[in-house]
Amino acid sequence: MQNGTLYGIGVGPGDPELITLKAVNILRNVAVVFAAASTKNSHSLAEKIVSPHLKEGVPVKPLGFPMTRDKQRLTAAWKENAHIVVETLKEGEDAAFITLGDPMIYSTFGYIMLKIKETDPDISIEIIPGITSYQAGAAAAGQILVEAEESYAVISGALGSQKLKDIIDHMDNVVMLKVYRNYKEILDTLNELDLTTGSVLISRCGLDGEEILWNLKDSPDHVPPYLSLLIIKKKD
Repeated sequence: MQNGTLYGIGVGPGDPELITLKAVNILRNVAVVFAAASTKNSHSLAEKIVSPHLKEGVPVKPLGFPMTRDKQRLTAAWKENAHIVVETLKEGEDAAFITLGDPMIYSTFGYIMLKIKETDPDISIEIIPGITSYQAGAAAAGQILVEAEESYAVISGALGSQKLKDIIDHMDNVVMLKVYRNYKEILDTLNELDLTTGSVLISRCGLDGEEILWNLKDSPDHVPPYLSLLIIKKKD
């Protein structure tokens, strides 16, 4: 029996209309859909986005991933979930692994893909790119990310603002994702580096409760929601 193909599909930042035609066409034909889920939360925005595009009866199977930095626990979860996916593919069924944004940018899909390639290199994997949160955020805010000879970097704020300090002198503009948990520290750093004027905070882009905050200095006590990012420009 020929193995099925695994499709890593980016479904966009949250707005259900920001999913590509290619993603929709593949979703209409797969037999199984896998979606990453926190072991503490069963809600899946990615599942909500794709649900109108699935054939009737196609199961959406959550794959639990612990929200931890414990490498041993994470590696065990990646290995276990990769095995679950491979078992489906070895039954000859095509499957999709759906992820918000793009599968190759801060996505759990990357870990699954690498584990499958490591243990079952003959499995066919195709990747369908998706619109990222910062592309949608820049559009919503009318904020140009780069132009002419400018450069920009995409970094994570999951561990705070040190990464911003490390690279800001080497980039014209910066996109910082995962800012909600350490936002106060990050805001202090923006003030320290005199970057608040050229920064915009975008939360829940394309979803109910979307918020675009320009005057960061005027809202020092603001607590952003989970789906938040910063666009930081060194010059207006």
